[in-house]
Amino acid sequence: MRGGHAPAIPAGMEQPLALHIVDGCSRTRAELAHMAFELGHHAEVYGDLEELASHPPRDGVLLVRLGDDDEPIAPMCELLSEAGVWLPLVATGESASTGRIVEAIKAGALDYLRLPAEPRNLVAVLDRIDAEARLQAEGRRRMIEARARIANLSVREREVLDALADGNSNKAIARALEISPRTVEIHRANMMGKLGARHAAEAVRLRLEAQLEPYHAARVQEAGRG
Repeated sequence: MRGGHAPAIPAGMEQPLALHIVDGCSRTRAELAHMAFELGHHAEVYGDLEELASHPPRDGVLLVRLGDDDEPIAPMCELLSEAGVWLPLVATGESASTGRIVEAIKAGALDYLRLPAEPRNLVAVLDRIDAEARLQAEGRRRMIEARARIANLSVREREVLDALADGNSNKAIARALEISPRTVEIHRANMMGKLGARHAAEAVRLRLEAQLEPYHAARVQEAGRG
């Protein structure tokens, strides 16, 4: 490793990160992984994006090597999205041209790390994106927790929750589901109890955090216009 002893993890970084290193060059993978371990982080290595997508990571930061300067970056980000990988992304590459860096950022990368990397440069990049990485990790934790609560709802209770999240009244929900307003109130009360929600806004927040597809949005919206 060049640059002598690796610097310590920045004081603002509360805990080690999981770094997922995607690079077709085994030497570069090994160097980055060794550097990560020396800095106190955990590292996983992948030969290409297909290998990463076959076992998509759920936390940490991606370090993905870009192709040649004339190879577009957007398809790489699309592949990650299709695989359900939404982790903070740091693009890596030997080119440090302004155009290449701007292209990477526009495609969704949070930062750019020039190769061959120096420990101090890796520290600086991770320090810059640390807050973003923590926010994404916290968002995912809340999504999983919200989905676990919503999974306990019956189909009808879930429909009522979806309709509330769309801003519909009890009367509109009753028309759409072809049940009485009183029955909607009962389902709504049961739904709130299972979710542990003290008020409707809290239930709606959980629904949004879960990022689930609605069961019935189209017919409730149509009934709301009737």
